[in-house]
This record gives sequence, C-alpha cells and structure tokens, in this order.
Amino acid sequence: MPPRRLVPDYFTLALLATVALASLLPCRGEGARVFGVITDAAIALLFFLHGAKLPGAAIMQGMTHWRLHLTVFASTFVLFPLLGLAMQPLGHVLLTPQLYLGLLFVCMLPSTVQSSIAFTSIAGGNVPAAVVSASMSNLLGIVLTPLLTGLLLSAHGGVSWHGVLDIVSQLLLPFVLGHVARRWIGGFVDRHRPLLGVTDRGTILLVVYSAFSAAVVGGIWRDTPVLSLFATAALCLLLLALVMPTLTWTARRLGFARADEITIVFCGSKKSMASGIPMAKILFAGQLGGLGALVLPLMMFHQLQLMVCAVVARRYAAQATTIAGDADRLDAD
Repeated sequence: MPPRRLVPDYFTLALLATVALASLLPCRGEGARVFGVITDAAIALLFFLHGAKLPGAAIMQGMTHWRLHLTVFASTFVLFPLLGLAMQPLGHVLLTPQLYLGLLFVCMLPSTVQSSIAFTSIAGGNVPAAVVSASMSNLLGIVLTPLLTGLLLSAHGGVSWHGVLDIVSQLLLPFVLGHVARRWIGGFVDRHRPLLGVTDRGTILLVVYSAFSAAVVGGIWRDTPVLSLFATAALCLLLLALVMPTLTWTARRLGFARADEITIVFCGSKKSMASGIPMAKILFAGQLGGLGALVLPLMMFHQLQLMVCAVVARRYAAQATTIAGDADRLDAD
C-alpha cells in the first residue's frame, strides 16, 4: 500500500482539529446551550436533505434484489450487535464503561452511503445495488438503531426510552418531510449534491465540538486511560476483521455473483458517522458529559473502515484484472 494511503483525509484532520479546539477552548454555560440549539437545527436540516435526496424509485427497486439487501441488513443490524455483545467481557476489562457503550452503539448504526458506493465501484461490484442497499440501510436505521439502542443499551444504563422517542421528532419527521418535499426540491438537491456533503460534515463537526466541550468540562482526558483508547481502536479493528471475512464466506455460500459479493462486503461492513453522531447526541442527551467518550469509538471505526476497505477494494480490483487477463489468454489459445 502506498504511504500516502496512510495519510488521513481532510475530514479526519478536521475532526482531530475540532477535538483539539474543544479540549483547549470548550463551550460552556449559556454559549453551550445556544450552540446546542444551532446543532439541533443543523441535524434536522441534515435529515431533511437526506429525505429529499432519496428517490421513491430507489425504495421500490430495493424490493427486487431482496436477497442481497437482506444479507446486508442482517450484517448491519444483527451480526454487528451480536459481536458487540460478545465483546462485553473484553470491553469491561480493557475499556471504560463509556467507551464500551460507544463501541456497542457503533454496532447498531446503519451503513454508510457515499463510501459504500465508492468502494463498491472501485472493486468492480454491483453499484446500483450498493446505492439502493446503503440508502435503504440508512432509512431503516432511523427506526432500527434507536430501537436496538433502547433494547441493548438501556440494560447497561446507557440510554433512556425517552431519547429513542426523540428520534421520531428530530430525525424521522424531518426525513419524511424532506422525502415528501422531493417533488418540489428534488431537482435542486440532485444538482447540488456537494451541498449535502457539506451539511453532513458540518453537522458532524458541530456535534463533535459540542460533545467534546461537555466531555472536557466533565474531565474526559483525566478519566480516560490512554491504554483504553488503544484498546478501543484494537476492538474496532477486530470487528472489521470478523465481519468482512464472514460476509465474504456467506455471500459465496449463498451463491451470489462476484459483483454482488463485493456489494455485500462493503455495504454490510460499514457504519455511518453521518447518521451515528447526530443520533448519539439525541439518544444520550441526558449524559452530555459522557458523550465525547461515547462517540470516540465511532470516530475510530470510521477511519479504520476507510483504510481497511481501501486495501480490500484494490485487492478485488486487482483480482478482476487478473481474471480478465486469464480469460483473454484462454480466448487467444
């Protein structure tokens, strides 16, 4: 892998800069409350635009390739949570309680959209299926992630059912309104796709600054051992190391074509930070002082999944080139 692949992208650098800013100049008191209102408005706008972006035809098309999508959803909302629960003994030994809750929360999030499609394309997978599967995962995640969080994390004292209900008004309602408004604003949204990317990243940075400001005031860097941070990264990497080979084996056992296998591997192994951090702010609103530690595993998993999937996507692409070369030689013979 070329050395430049190990260099973090600009957004990762922006995340690190936001954490550093919150650590040095945390938002406090009345300023924190005003900042919280601005962040809530940005989250509502984000999900409104996501609703406006999703065509109704994509939802209908998702029904036609149901085996592929069901495999992706099973990985996202069943396999990942089960693995997160299985890591509880390790989590209790190696991590702080908040970091383990954050890791378990990662396991309940929907898939990414942009990066899942991009890596599927690089690897030579079924891109139309990736578009539908990733979009549908995010749509289902608005409902399933809060439900799973309420079921699993409430037992660990991590979230209240009140936060789960808040998702309906603060995320699902804007999403539905955006989808209804698509008939009027869909053309504008489709022509200005970069606007959605800016909204995604801007909202994440706002929430991260707010979360880490409260966490710094609450003493996150004093109370979180450095070894626990390294252990969190190691467990995130372990999740990927378990899920990706499992998906590859499952796709082959179920008889999927190679292009569909690629789509399953990349859509089923990702977790969305764009959806996850806004959801965390709402679901864990009662413990803002601990929200910084809760989103740290998601930030780590986000970067690790990009690095690992970049390697895997290029390996798939190289294999496709080799297969095509072998086929050409057979034709020549």
